[in-house]
Amino acid sequence: MSVNPDLNRRTLLRRAAAAGLLVTPAAGLLSACAGSTPSPSNDNAGEKSNDNPFGVQENSAVKVVIFNGGLGDAWAKEDQAVFSAKHPNVTVNMSSTQKIKTEEQPKMATTPSDLIMNSGADLMDLSTLVNEGAIEPLDDLLAAPAWEGGGTVADTLLPGTVSDGTFQGKFFVVYVAFTVWGNWYNGALFSKEGWEPPKSFEEFFALAPKIKAKGIAPYVYDAVHGYYPRWALMASIWKSAGKQAVVDIDNLKENAWRAEGVLPALEQWEKVVKDKLVLPGRLDHTQSQQAWLDGKAAFIQVGTWLKNEMASTIPPGFEMKLSDYWTVSAADKAPKDVFAGAGEGFVVPSKAPNKAAAKEFLRAVLSKAGSAKFAELTKSLASTKGSGDNVDDPALATANELMKNAGQDLVSVKLWDFYADLDKESQNLSQELMAGRLTAAQFVDKMQAAADKVAKDSSITKQTRNA
Repeated sequence: MSVNPDLNRRTLLRRAAAAGLLVTPAAGLLSACAGSTPSPSNDNAGEKSNDNPFGVQENSAVKVVIFNGGLGDAWAKEDQAVFSAKHPNVTVNMSSTQKIKTEEQPKMATTPSDLIMNSGADLMDLSTLVNEGAIEPLDDLLAAPAWEGGGTVADTLLPGTVSDGTFQGKFFVVYVAFTVWGNWYNGALFSKEGWEPPKSFEEFFALAPKIKAKGIAPYVYDAVHGYYPRWALMASIWKSAGKQAVVDIDNLKENAWRAEGVLPALEQWEKVVKDKLVLPGRLDHTQSQQAWLDGKAAFIQVGTWLKNEMASTIPPGFEMKLSDYWTVSAADKAPKDVFAGAGEGFVVPSKAPNKAAAKEFLRAVLSKAGSAKFAELTKSLASTKGSGDNVDDPALATANELMKNAGQDLVSVKLWDFYADLDKESQNLSQELMAGRLTAAQFVDKMQAAADKVAKDSSITKQTRNA
């Protein structure tokens, strides 16, 4: 099956790795255990059929590792039930962790787990996994019949899910969550005060003094993990400079960071900091989210996993609502494009003992039944079409509404998936800008220099993003 690596509605990469997680090519994922012999794979051990397209062997076992982060792991247990109903004689050994790289990477060259949800701050570097052949291409999963029938697995997926999991022309990563990012606010507070959620930075700056007059900080963000503020920065760049500018950035085009519209977008965030509109304190993701829930800040930018992650501490009467990232100016090239896409990625190690069952488990995860439970339990959309159709939740409803009014393209960035060193630098610089230690112009200069360094390094495998 031929897979188009750049579908029209591109989607954003998920939560990228935190700074400092790169595995250097010299060390590698596999070389640390070079010479070891993996266990034999029973990938083709069973008889294949439409209902068992990978030939899962009866009485075998499959080891599944779940990232237990903002979305929790209850949804994965529902998928296990879906899988076991069809394969009652296959043992599913499921575990949950937040230490994916720490616990799973050392096993990649010997006998790894069969299916790994590679997500969170401690994830394995994706570019290294692909370049070293450490994970299995999953194009046959896309071509397999959907769990409930009625087409292929690929037919059931939301736009961008396939393209974001495709590298070097092959499909490697199954992203199971469909996240919408933007600015969250308390609808109850805004109704009480008669405030309208701003659609532009100009409107935000006009509203900010009224918010401050109530003893509330206009904005709060995760100041510990650099990929959090970077989402907002790149969303603003996309809206201001347009899709092609970000495509050029991803492709390391000369002077891409100096394209028209990039600097004005970053200058808006520089002004947010200079005008002291950010809640003081170096708060991490849950601390900043709790401060917002406690009424200490009016806006926070994060994805739709927010409600599930903070479910136990949401105050009574708090109305979680999501609005789009603010536009930069009347000259914006893509003001309606929404930051959304598939996230929370599963990979199958190339040396997994039971790749057949791993792929079959993924079919169950992407099933209508499994994805409906995912939406119900996490209050976030799954990457399978129609997952949230029967979920009654105001927070999810505002995300759905945002998607209905979205522009032609979805905001998406590939550079942090393509180049781990550049990923690390972009996170560090995003933190510096939002801490007021870097101007927007300095941010542009430093990012361009970092991109040029990667572009000129012949030892780094270059990736290409099509327009």
